[in-house]
Amino acid sequence: MSRPAPATAPAQRQSTCIAIAGRAVLIEGPPGSGKSSLALALIDRGAELIGDDSVLFKADGRRLIAMPHPHTRGLMEVRNLGVLPFPCIDDVPVALVLRLDSAAPRYIETPERFTIAGIELPLVRLWPEGGSLALKAELALGRYGLAP
Repeated sequence: MSRPAPATAPAQRQSTCIAIAGRAVLIEGPPGSGKSSLALALIDRGAELIGDDSVLFKADGRRLIAMPHPHTRGLMEVRNLGVLPFPCIDDVPVALVLRLDSAAPRYIETPERFTIAGIELPLVRLWPEGGSLALKAELALGRYGLAP
């Protein structure tokens, strides 16, 4: 008797993830670089929280699907205020990885590539001290993000 293949455990990353118009943006960077602050600014502009500080991923064909981690679902750290509840959503295809990086290039012609769970994604590095990070994140998604 054959058994079904075991389900692959979702990949987990210590990142923040939001969704803009049905496309997930994974925000990565060192501790204190502003991942949650960028997510909060994007939520203020209409984005939806998927997860803060811990996000789960599963491969679905050629797409990577982001999900909130059950231990931090609906919670986001807001510096100086604490861990606060926020509405969150599940199962959103990842379209872009943003990495907050003080060595980010001044400009790019094409995004870098980054692989999670066997799925290749476009990656754009943003200078965390630069202004208008939320606008830059939206522009990067529009220009370099995977199509819905």
